[in-house]
Amino acid sequence: MTPVAAQKLALKLDSTVVTKHEVTVKGKRIPYTTTAGTQPVWDEKGKPVAGLFYTYYERSDVKDKANRPLVISFNGGPGSASVWMHIAYTGPRLLNIDKEGYPLQPYGIKENPHSILDVADIVYVNPVNTGLSRAVDTLKAEAVAKRFFGVNADIKYLAGWINTFVSRKKRWASPKYLIGESYGTTRVSGLALELQNAHWMYLNGVILVSPTELGIKREGPVAAANMLPYYAATAWHHKVLASDLQQKDLTAMLPEVEEFTINELIPAITRGWSLGDQKKKEIAGKMAHYSGLSAEVILQQNLNVPPAFFWKELLRKEGYTIGRLDSRYIGIDKQEIGLQPDYAPELTSWLHSFTPAINMYISEELKYKTDIKYNMFGPVRPWDNSDDNTGDNLRQAMAQNPNLHLMVQSGYYDGACDYFNAKYNMWQLDPSGKMKDRMSFKGYRSGHMMYLRSEDLATSNEDIREFIRASLPKPGQPAQYTRKKVEGGKPTGQTNR
Repeated sequence: MTPVAAQKLALKLDSTVVTKHEVTVKGKRIPYTTTAGTQPVWDEKGKPVAGLFYTYYERSDVKDKANRPLVISFNGGPGSASVWMHIAYTGPRLLNIDKEGYPLQPYGIKENPHSILDVADIVYVNPVNTGLSRAVDTLKAEAVAKRFFGVNADIKYLAGWINTFVSRKKRWASPKYLIGESYGTTRVSGLALELQNAHWMYLNGVILVSPTELGIKREGPVAAANMLPYYAATAWHHKVLASDLQQKDLTAMLPEVEEFTINELIPAITRGWSLGDQKKKEIAGKMAHYSGLSAEVILQQNLNVPPAFFWKELLRKEGYTIGRLDSRYIGIDKQEIGLQPDYAPELTSWLHSFTPAINMYISEELKYKTDIKYNMFGPVRPWDNSDDNTGDNLRQAMAQNPNLHLMVQSGYYDGACDYFNAKYNMWQLDPSGKMKDRMSFKGYRSGHMMYLRSEDLATSNEDIREFIRASLPKPGQPAQYTRKKVEGGKPTGQTNR
């Protein structure tokens, strides 16, 4: 036996452990094969520079892979493992939490009756330094950062990895989908075009869960105003709005706030001091009505209320703060005074429940044995955010590929990647509206990880099922644009069939 002092902790760059399982989804028992392992990232000379840990679920009673969709799943951060959607959203196994997403003990894993495995195979991918994925130890830190830690570097190497995976698993004929959460939406938006242009791999769909900016700028008055609908949703949840709003259902109330935001608040903030004191007080009063804050503190901040202040202020008089990623969660600070909360109550709650579950699951159920630490969040900083054109990348990929569809999923109580800015992204992604029929938005009554709430877990997975079904072309249907016919027989515009 080799002495411990002489051993070296290193990840196998190329490995697989295969296990057999079953899960009941929508009342039907589904057999599946799980492959947990690592696959190399190759450099330009064909040498391995990293090993990415992945978990691949393949339904084993379906032989026709040409018609079987493949979903490639990424989480965000950057620096976050794929754990979140893996064991709490789309996968066949589900961590033990309560109906609203709070930790329960004993920790554990159970069947996910809402998994999308009935309609698609799924692979969960961990970028370098997340999960069990690592760069080779012969690369210097500067080389690792340049090759892996940036918007465009990330997209480039992951596209190559996907190409290898699809080839190894013989999935080139399969309809393919990318799903990303949070920064993962930046990742998959860029990947849609990179896969298409550099690897000639064409997708059927992209799903953005709690999307980031995607390089689509929201600055000045737009950035200041667009948070108000989220503030209103959160205040409604905590029952601090006036009765005329509180008695309405959430989705009946929010359109009113959205219209005020677009038609009155953005123009008002644009005017600055030229708005005049009286009009400024009027706007502040409406903001107070919709946000649950006082007009006084809104005026003190010149109608521009920072999110961190909102999280501290909304329940300040009750002695609580609210969460950033999911504002249903409340926390307790050392002092009630201050401009922002001491900590994120929702994230600490999630780490409490997810970390034991994923470590137990990989080792005990998937039989993948390693002493390497599973990084829930790994060291990837500094991250190069320059030249982020991922939103336009996605638009270009959709324009080039008539089969490519987009669905956005957002939680109304997400203060980090809020739902209204997610809508704004969609509107700006294709301002002409020529591709709007291939875009859809779904909202849920929870936060950043809307699937942690059991009711939304069922609904959001069903939305993915329907999205996949709707985006699969009919047999013999070509990927092409055809000119529309108008009255008089004159052609105009374009549509996809």
